[in-house]
Amino acid sequence: MGVALAQSVLDDHADLDGRVARPTYDRSKLTTGIVHFGVGGFHRAHEAMYLDRLMNEGDALDWAITGVGVMPHDGRIVETLNAQDGLYTLVLKHPDGTREPRIIGSIRNMLFAPDDPEAVIALMADPQVKIVSLTITEGGYHVNQVTGEFDSRDEGIQHDLADGAVPSTAFGLIVEAIRRRRDAGVTPFTVMSCDNLPGNGHVARKMITAFAELKDPEIAAYMRENVEFPNSMVDRITPVTAPEDIAELSETFGLDDGWPVVCEPFAQWVLQDSFTDGRPSFEDAGVQVVDDVEPYELMKLRLLNCSHQALCYVGYLSGYRYAHEVCNDELFATFLLGYMEKEGSPTLPEVPGVDLDAYRHQLIERFANPEVRDTLARLCMESSDRIPKWLVPVVHHNLAHDGEVERSALVIASWARYAEGVDEQGQPIDVVDRAKDEVMAAAAAQGEDKLAFLRNADFFGDLVGDERFTAAYVAALDSLHENGARATLEARADKDAR
Repeated sequence: MGVALAQSVLDDHADLDGRVARPTYDRSKLTTGIVHFGVGGFHRAHEAMYLDRLMNEGDALDWAITGVGVMPHDGRIVETLNAQDGLYTLVLKHPDGTREPRIIGSIRNMLFAPDDPEAVIALMADPQVKIVSLTITEGGYHVNQVTGEFDSRDEGIQHDLADGAVPSTAFGLIVEAIRRRRDAGVTPFTVMSCDNLPGNGHVARKMITAFAELKDPEIAAYMRENVEFPNSMVDRITPVTAPEDIAELSETFGLDDGWPVVCEPFAQWVLQDSFTDGRPSFEDAGVQVVDDVEPYELMKLRLLNCSHQALCYVGYLSGYRYAHEVCNDELFATFLLGYMEKEGSPTLPEVPGVDLDAYRHQLIERFANPEVRDTLARLCMESSDRIPKWLVPVVHHNLAHDGEVERSALVIASWARYAEGVDEQGQPIDVVDRAKDEVMAAAAAQGEDKLAFLRNADFFGDLVGDERFTAAYVAALDSLHENGARATLEARADKDAR
């Protein structure tokens, strides 16, 4: 048994392993300046970590976080962190197997909205709270995937829209708090999305004000005029905490933490400098505070995200099961770099302050970290949401500008081959996708029609009508069927070498 994590451990200088870094600031002086919805692993590896950096420099003590749980499953994190006085351990997993643990102290406490929604609203209505931040997942924004508009059909949203309802959703709680601040003459807080979706600030603005429009059009108009929703680009591989991670922390460092967070050493946060009522000096903690996030966002989508798709299907078909296995194979790593250099990067605008060549190689190093153990099955999930948004725009751009598309065609062909539901060893593949039936039916039809998979205009637009692309696609699909993924990449490497 190790030492149970709590404030008393820090105050009493209990027998805590000297290798565990801890807050150097007086946590009794913290006041809440940020309320955060969705205190999962990513928030604790990212925003809370950056604030802890500032606090260790003696800054931002009035920007501490109170976390809010809204969903029933949030009860566990609320209970765990409150029992630990808001403290938790962030463990960096370095590629050489070393661990770097740090106790993070920037979260003051947690509230569970289902138990006391009034406490959440009252706190957000308090003038000392200046930012409400979000990691509520893409689904938490209630975007209709067909129309792009607000989808109000969610049961919780319908509840909150009823006259006199006590708010139960993040949207309902936020809008009610803004209403109270307006009525009291208090400047509204900034709504800061940290979710991993393009234009997250624009999405948050559109969806939350659309909810407000249905609830109270006057509040919606007020929000459009007075509330800032900055965009941000967030990046850090943060796997789900496993029981082995909890055990390792206890056995190696003598610290019992009910819910530590593990992540890669790399972290990036690019944040639009657009705030309603001030912000912490995030730039002093390593955040890139900029006027326009879009170039960085496109860089991540078209290099990191697309590279995940470029490695996951061919890797899985070849028999690999983890991203690090694929990226430690020179053949696959060379293919990824070829995609990034020849097809992804030419579609990007200038990215201020970024050396793209170094970024591309750094991505390969990150993916190759064997300690992160990111599964290919996870990367292959929900491809019908990912490929159309991430890779298809790259193809369209390169076709329009006479750029290269053969590697992108191979990636899409490898998805089509993967969607047949069996790998090259004859083992079944569990295809996980919201459009699974549609995707697998198209893949099954490829024996009769080699372009069957490309005929879905919702996914691919008019690509099926472009002869240059379809020629590359059919050649890749034929090779995957006849020769397998590895031999297909070897042929690609031979062609590049000539």
